[in-house]
Amino acid sequence: MEAIQHLQWRYATKKYNGSQIDQDNLNTILESIRLTPTSLGMQPFKVLVIDNPELREKMLPIAHNQPQIKDASHLILFAANTQISEESINSYMNNVASTRQMPVENLAGFKGMIAGFVGSKNEAQIAEWASRQCYIALGIAMATAAALKVDTTPMEGYKADEMDVLFNLKEQGFTSAVLLAVGHRDEENDQLAKLAKVRKTSESLFEFYS
Repeated sequence: MEAIQHLQWRYATKKYNGSQIDQDNLNTILESIRLTPTSLGMQPFKVLVIDNPELREKMLPIAHNQPQIKDASHLILFAANTQISEESINSYMNNVASTRQMPVENLAGFKGMIAGFVGSKNEAQIAEWASRQCYIALGIAMATAAALKVDTTPMEGYKADEMDVLFNLKEQGFTSAVLLAVGHRDEENDQLAKLAKVRKTSESLFEFYS
């Protein structure tokens, strides 16, 4: 029930009070992103943690002047891979072998499966697949933040091409997938803060097959 109470507490915060979140809480949110389960365990994304005021000013018009860009404690930008190189597959295999203390040669079949999977997709398809993994991490980050009483706002309302240019993402083989603002709500000035959460009923949402 405690987990449900955390989710009842959170909402997509529109106005932040400008205060910084506790560094330990930020680290916990980031660690939850690192531990997120992803397809093939590949973690086909990187995560930009943004606190720099000058960068925020540049991001503001790209994000249609949404106030969270300036007022949140931090911005977390999920950047999805647009390509998976042989080098990155080899690096992943070495990480698996090292972590699980096994010969990397034992992973030849797994490596071949991954190579076949990514080799069958073009850049747009890789980006779509990788973006879906970003959203898994996004959900886990929001749930973790709620348990810490840290507010969040998932944000898709920005010009992705311009965000990619600002952070030089395409040249690195990435594209921006989704942005997450984290911080503390301005309860007095955010009209959504005290409104009841609107969701479908369980009866209309779930179908059970026994």
